[in-house]
Amino acid sequence: MSTSERVAEVTVPAVAERRQPKRRRFAQNWWRHAVALIALVFALFPVAYVLSAAFNGDNSLSGSSLIPRHVTFDNFRTLFVGQKNTTGHATFQNAHYASWFANSMIVAGATALLTVLLGALAAYAFSRFRFRGRRLGMLTLLLIHMFPQLLAVLAIYLIVLNVGDIFHFIGLNTLSALVLVYLGGAMGVNTWLMKGFFDTIPSELDESARVDGATPAQVFWGVVLPLAAPVLAVIALISFVATLNEFVIASVVLETQHKFTLPVGLWQYIDQKYSEHWGPFAAGVLIAAVPAALLFAFLQRYIVQGLTQGAVKG
Repeated sequence: MSTSERVAEVTVPAVAERRQPKRRRFAQNWWRHAVALIALVFALFPVAYVLSAAFNGDNSLSGSSLIPRHVTFDNFRTLFVGQKNTTGHATFQNAHYASWFANSMIVAGATALLTVLLGALAAYAFSRFRFRGRRLGMLTLLLIHMFPQLLAVLAIYLIVLNVGDIFHFIGLNTLSALVLVYLGGAMGVNTWLMKGFFDTIPSELDESARVDGATPAQVFWGVVLPLAAPVLAVIALISFVATLNEFVIASVVLETQHKFTLPVGLWQYIDQKYSEHWGPFAAGVLIAAVPAALLFAFLQRYIVQGLTQGAVKG
């Protein structure tokens, strides 16, 4: 018997022995795969329904179905061009989707960026420094966040109204005022999350950087923040998605159509009980989901890589 035949006889049973445990594990854990499949179908069903309604020619809610009856792109055209009336002329009163989309991206992007920066500064102070009122300040931030921001809608409206009389750039119907309101509602819990992550970063790294001649700013920007990349990415994603979906406060602060964000603007398509614009609404929602999905895919890489980028050798 040649050497190659002996190797083949030894290799084939080894491969069979390796495959057999995998089959046993699948036979024993089949129910887990079934539960995961059911959860996946349950999670993707709304997405499939919205996707179908976006390309469905039946604009009414009662005419929507999981499989489109009449595939068309008119719903997307209605968002940007408008809808023809009974006389055949296009009406542009609802064709503000481009401005709504731009406003939402500006507000959500600015809120996410400022939340990460301001929250990181506050969390670093609470984590590294010892000062009078430190514990009370953390408890105050937590207690304030326990109350829903919806309860303060009337107070927010009055504050923005009165402040706008003095500083017009943060008054009613301005995107900057909306960003400030969102920042006030998100700083509490985000600071707590970042502070807990900063506590896990050894303070010896700060001391080593100071010994090497680094300034406090260099320690914060060059040592602490790179190691905190995972929590910063999570906070940015949560702030962006929450701001993009917020409706109540935006509908109170913003007044004119060209200043609306996506939730407030798209609500006009379904503000009646038996709406006939379900198709454009679904198309607008589908487009609005693209930036959030892209941001998640982009930050997911930083979440994974951030765990090892700041590793200390030696």
